[in-house]
Amino acid sequence: MARKRKVGNLMALAVLSAIITQPMHRYEIAGRMRSWGKERDMGIKLGSLYTVVDNLTKHGFLEIVGSERDGARPERTIYRITDAGREELSDWTRELISSPEPEQRPFRAGLSVLSVLPPDDVIELLGQRIVALDNDITEFRAQIAALTGTLPRLFMVEDDYELAMLEAERTWARALRDSLADGSFPDIDGWRNWHRDGVSLADVVAEVEGGLTEPRSPRD
Repeated sequence: MARKRKVGNLMALAVLSAIITQPMHRYEIAGRMRSWGKERDMGIKLGSLYTVVDNLTKHGFLEIVGSERDGARPERTIYRITDAGREELSDWTRELISSPEPEQRPFRAGLSVLSVLPPDDVIELLGQRIVALDNDITEFRAQIAALTGTLPRLFMVEDDYELAMLEAERTWARALRDSLADGSFPDIDGWRNWHRDGVSLADVVAEVEGGLTEPRSPRD
């Protein structure tokens, strides 16, 4: 089970991983995270950077080591990672790699209420998703190819993982679409009849929960 972190926002992990290389002010931290693609890797919003840096400092993971002024710009506070911050970064990374955690995924949410749509609509929508995944995979492969040879593999493993997940999702979505299209999906006729005959979702749920695998149509 994941332990409760003093600063649990993944932005904090991104900040610690960026600033471990050298002391930085907030603008430098933001620039480093952008250049490393942390917005994509962690789904972070840079608008919360100030708050996260303040919280990391409050809990002793960062410390202020000075400030600098560039022309007429406001003075910028410079931070560096502490020993406690290095330990937190290492411990958090170990946890993320070793301990699977359930994630909220929009696609899974949509699948959980799939019955509200007729099967033929789902076939079309899955086709649209597969096309979008094809495009994402092509783009991701191009990005990886462009970086190959310029970055050590160690700094590209998250891209390898993301590509594998996209390809796995595409394979699964294709299999679902094909089973719907060729009629091999279990109880697809019943599902199609519910929508054709105007059976309410409430009736479907009530009868399925009551032990029937296929609700009666209004004509029964």
